[in-house]
Order: sequence, then C-alpha cells, then structure tokens
Amino acid sequence: MCGVIAVSGFRDVIQDLYDGLIMLQHRGQDAAGIITYNNQFHLKKANGLVRDVFHAKSIERLRGPMGIGHVRYPTAGCSSEFEAQPFFISTPFGIGLAHNGNLTNSPELRKRLVEKDYRHLNTNSDSEILLNVFSVALRNQKPKGKLSPDDMFGAISNVFRQCKGAYSAVALVGGQGIVGFRDPHGIRPLQLGKRKFGMKEEYIIASENTAFRGLDFEFVRDINPGEAVFIDNKNRLHTKQIRKGFLNPCIFEWVYLAAPDSTIDGVNVYKARIRMGEYLAKQVKELGVKIDTVIPVPETGRPMAAGLADKLKVRYREGLIRNRYITRTFIMPGQDIRKRSLHFKLHPIELEFKNKNVLLVDDSIVRGNTSKKIVALVREAGAKKVYFASTAPPIICPDPYGIDLPTKEELIASNLSPKEISKHMGADWVFYGKIEDLHKAVQYGNKDIKKFSEGCFTCKYPTPEVDAKLLKSLGYSRNKSRDHFVHDLDDDATKMMTLV
Repeated sequence: MCGVIAVSGFRDVIQDLYDGLIMLQHRGQDAAGIITYNNQFHLKKANGLVRDVFHAKSIERLRGPMGIGHVRYPTAGCSSEFEAQPFFISTPFGIGLAHNGNLTNSPELRKRLVEKDYRHLNTNSDSEILLNVFSVALRNQKPKGKLSPDDMFGAISNVFRQCKGAYSAVALVGGQGIVGFRDPHGIRPLQLGKRKFGMKEEYIIASENTAFRGLDFEFVRDINPGEAVFIDNKNRLHTKQIRKGFLNPCIFEWVYLAAPDSTIDGVNVYKARIRMGEYLAKQVKELGVKIDTVIPVPETGRPMAAGLADKLKVRYREGLIRNRYITRTFIMPGQDIRKRSLHFKLHPIELEFKNKNVLLVDDSIVRGNTSKKIVALVREAGAKKVYFASTAPPIICPDPYGIDLPTKEELIASNLSPKEISKHMGADWVFYGKIEDLHKAVQYGNKDIKKFSEGCFTCKYPTPEVDAKLLKSLGYSRNKSRDHFVHDLDDDATKMMTLV
C-alpha cells in the first residue's frame, strides 16, 4: 500500500510531485522520495513524512519537466533509509522506478539477476528487483539510440512474463520518457490524468485520483490490468494492452487503504464504505439489541458508521477524537507506555458514552489489540453496553500482495469465534460484515468487477503461485526481519505497515 506518482509536462514538475505526494501521504508515512530529469537526474529520498523529507533547497534543485515520486511504508518492520524509493540504476539510459505492491516470486528473480545477469542488489526490497528486471528487459530490446514505444512495450511484456504478484509501477527513463504499468490482475490501483498547457497536454499517473483535482488534472481513466502507458520525451501519450488482463482489485482498498474521495476502478471509495455500513445494519437488527448511539473509530470508520446509523435510525455521534499528532504508538517501548499512548491518541467525549448502549464501528479487526483497548476506554467513559462492529469480514489469512497483515497464527479471527472474540475484547458483542455484502458494496459502483483479491478474508488468492508453502515462507521472512518490539503492534499500525 505505497503511493506512486509520475508527472510529465513542459515546465518543472517538482511542485506537482511534492503536492501530489502530500495528497497520497495516507498510503505511506515511513519514507518519501522524488526523482526528476532535465538532462541529468536529481534524486532526493529519506525516511519521514513528505514535509520532513523535502525542504526549500532540495525542492529548488529537483528540476526538470518530468519526474516520479513515492511514499512508502516499510517491509515487515524494516524501515532502512536505503529502501526508500524511487530506486535508480544507471543503465540503460538511467532509470528511476517507484513501485506499489509485492512480487511473490522475488527469491527466484533475485537468484536469476545475481547469477545470470551479474547484478548487484543492494537492498532486500522487491522493488529493486523489479527495477533490475525492467532494466535487463529494456537493454535486451537493443534500442538504437532512442527508445520507440515498441521498445518500451516489448520490455514491459518481458516484465509481465517474469514477475508474479502485485505491481503498479512508474518509471522515469533518462531522455526517453515516463512509463506506468499495472500487473495483469490489477491488484493495486493506477490511474491516468491530463491537463491543458496552452494547446498541449501534460500528464499524470498516480495510485489514486485524489491527487488529480488539487493539481488541476482531469481524470482520464484507470490503467487496465496488463496495460502499459508510455509518455515520450515529446510528451506524446502511447498506450498498449500488453497482456490480457483479469481485474482482481484488492478489496481492502475500499475497506481501508484508499482515500475516501478517490474513485478506483469506477467505484467511489466513500460511497462504497457507506454501503458497507448499510449492509451491516441488517445483522444488528437481527440480534435485536438496543443501540442508543453509533460512534465511529476514526478515521476510516466514519462513512461506515454513518451508513449503519441511517439504516438503524439511530443517532450518529463523534465520541472518539483522534489526536492527529500522535502516530505509530507501537514503536514505544514497554506495554505501560503503549497503553498510556492510546489515551493520547484517542480522547473519549464522556457525555456521548455515559449510561448509553454504544455501537462502535471500525473498518476491520486484525489482532484485536487496539480494539480491546478502545472498548476498555469507552467503558471507562461510562458506557453501559459496548458493541463493536467491523464492516470487514473476519481477517483469517495474510495478504502477500502488499498489505503486511500478520501471519495466520497472529490474526485473532483465525483462532477465535465471534463469541470468543467478544469476550477477549471485553465487548458485549462483535459484529462482522459478510464477504457477499462487501462484494455488493463495491460492485454496486461497477458491475464489471467480477472478482477481487480478497485472500485475507477467504484464503483464496487470484495468482496461482500463492499457496500454503509460499505464505509460510513469507511469514517466516517477515517475522525474521521484524524488530523485537513489533510483536505488540496495534491494529492501526498493522494495517498500515506494507510490503512494497
């Protein structure tokens, strides 16, 4: 769940890239980077938020009419500055690449690059592997001085043949142009926009169109699964459907990952979340419990809670106020400090809880650690009954495509029934959304979406190489690379940490 952006125009694009990354900051808060080109490459990247990585001096030197950017969450607890993106390689032409997703066959690709192509890989990132696969494929096209669209699309076709898993990527090729491509299953989003510059057009490629409007770009369309988009050095747009695509978008984009004002694959994120809440209301009605107030767990739970409250005809209230300046409580050493930090992070408005039957609404439950603490917080504020609703179904399996959900053994719903989870969390009852309702909530906006990447809910995955053996291997690698304190991650931190 990283964020990527590329802009190609007729003037310096650094301001567009910087502002665009600010609008994609929700997709990654561990590191940020930008690379631009004006006959030479200019790269700046580091750990931290966009506003902390880039300053006036660095923005001044990032010159050029085309560039790409990236915001990142770390791979399984590893937040080395060396793994910040974009990655750069000097041959052929010089290439910078930014990637959202996760390659599921990265070990075999790494082995081939090292042993056959004599490449040195400097990090553990699969994004560096993707860059090198693309680099070799581009060199093998043997372009004669200048890349043609056929050269570029031929290289991407080779990437599609070799790489498995999820990858939406943008790349800047020195003196040649910008390319964006989306894997044949379309698991991660990638979108195209344009704006007028006199009689000409400038282009943007980004993970979400939430970045378009603020930059005065018009949304053109989603890049299709198996498609590549090439903007050459004359700013001419070329597109090609390279592989037959099968749209299996990650349903967790609408549940949690994407910004509410984005529209992905034709489905508005905010409206999908409203519908998720509306469908969940049926289960609450069937149980016949008395609810005085519906209160969201901010931020993602808000539209879901609004839809649920409307259907129940129960008042909606903001009873939990999030301190936006407290982040990543899981890194604080010691359980006492982490518990104390939750009180800093969420402030209950006691009048909304005292002597009331409260229904808390969140997007999902991962380990249940934070949900348990929130239930305790609400009881301390005086709630009489506390019910908890997750609009997502029980998360019972990991996701190998770019969401660093825990191993199966760490997921609370893979081990406990809803009744047992209610007891563990200290709630009077826990409601879960149904997978068929999740489908309906998204497909209402686009009936052409027939299947989803939803393995975290069903343990069924769209790409055939994902099996129990691969998941076990990924889980082992993930746990091996984590720092010792990460084993007590809260749900927010768990959902946000991603493989990139």
